Formats: sequence, C-alpha cells, structure tokens
Amino acid sequence: MNVLVIGDIVGSPGRDAVKRYVSVLRDQYEIDACIANGENIAAGFGLTAATCEELFESGVDFLTGGNHTFDKRDFKAFLERSDRVIRPANYPPGTPGAGAGTMRVGDVTLGIINVMGRTFMPPVDDPFRALEAEITAMRAVTPCILVDVHAEATSEKQGLARFADGKVSAIYGTHTHVQTADEEILPGGTAYITDLGMTGPSDGIIGMESEAVLSRFLTGFSDRFSVCKSGTKQLCAAVLCLDTRSGRAISIKRIFQRGIP
Repeated sequence: MNVLVIGDIVGSPGRDAVKRYVSVLRDQYEIDACIANGENIAAGFGLTAATCEELFESGVDFLTGGNHTFDKRDFKAFLERSDRVIRPANYPPGTPGAGAGTMRVGDVTLGIINVMGRTFMPPVDDPFRALEAEITAMRAVTPCILVDVHAEATSEKQGLARFADGKVSAIYGTHTHVQTADEEILPGGTAYITDLGMTGPSDGIIGMESEAVLSRFLTGFSDRFSVCKSGTKQLCAAVLCLDTRSGRAISIKRIFQRGIP
C-alpha cells in the first residue's frame, strides 16, 4: 500500500497547492490513500467544514490536527460528526472529537493516530501514554498504523518514534513548517521523518507575511499574523510504502515540490 502524507497545509495557498499537485502525485506514485495535517487550512489558523470539504474534493482522504485545531469555534460540530478528521489524542478527556480514526483502503484498514508534543507547546496530557493507549486499541483492528506527531522539539519526536518503533507502520512529525532530511526506517520496521514540512506559500516566514513576523522579533509586538499570498507555492510530503500483512514500512520517500503557481 502506498500512502501520501502531507505536511501542514497553510491557508488558501496551501489548499491551492494540494488542488494542483496531489492528483499528479497520486498518479506518479500509485497512491492508495492521502493523509494531511489540516490545522492551518482556514486562513492559517484552524479548520472549517468548508475548507475540509475542499481538501477532500482535491484528493485528500483524511485530516489530522494540532494546537490550532480549535481556533475556529464553530468547527466543533463538524469535528464531532466527521469520521475523516481527528485532533491530538492527548487533549484532556471531554475534548470534542477523536484522537484516532480508520479508513478503508481496498480490503485493508488503515489506522491514523494524532498526538501533540508538550515541549514548547500548549499544555496537554502525556503524549507517550496517550499514544500507547491508542496503539493498543488500533492494533486490535489493523497492523497498518500511521502516527502524526504535532510537536516543536526534535528530541520529543524522536523519542516518540523510538517508543513506537515496531508497533506502528510510520510516525512522522508536523508543526514546524520546515521539512527535515532525516527520513529512515527504524530497526523495528517503522518509517520515520522528524518533520514533513509545510504545504503553502514559499515566500514569507513559515507561511506568514514577513512584516508582522519581523515586527514581533524586532519590537515584541505585531498585528495578527496573516498568510502570505505572494509568490509561488510548495508542497511538502512523504510517500510511504507499507506491507499490509505485517504493517511494516518498506520505504519512505521525501517529497518537496517547489514552484507551484
């Protein structure tokens, strides 16, 4: 099974990049399923029902979240009824939505788990224990399991990867908006990359207009950040090839497509 996993999609430029290029990747790599991090799809902060549906129509099958999942307050109702969008599993009990989900890929069930780091991030429950609980439940259903770790610290992502090695098919990082070049297959057969990177505007600073970000650095104050609308776009992702019987990863290929109009 070939799975395309896409890094943080930022605003309308990111959605446009997906619309223009995901179909190309699906054909090129014979993709069976496409999973994307969607926490920035609505003007850079959060998700809406409309932006989720736009991505589903563009070739994305399933969306994960992060610290911006609940930025749009009216998204709660859609999250609670959708079986194609999840939020980090280590949000406290009672938080709307689910931290894991499944989708059918032919005659195979693919499991997707989402956790969020705690280092330099908003306070949440322990991602290690939350991940362990979700893996235990998911392995009763399928050996093919993907994990999106939405976290800032490389060490925390690597720690979660080593913790889950041999128990999941792949564990990949999101959140920093900068792709890393450390893709590998861990000893237990789990594919890993510290961060998939950002899908969105190539100009600006991690997808945002430069002026406001620079003002924050230089003066400690700025207007609210807004998505950069100028220049070309990029799509950052990885293609995972999974053995559907064992759940082990066969390969991981990093994708960084620049210059999307």
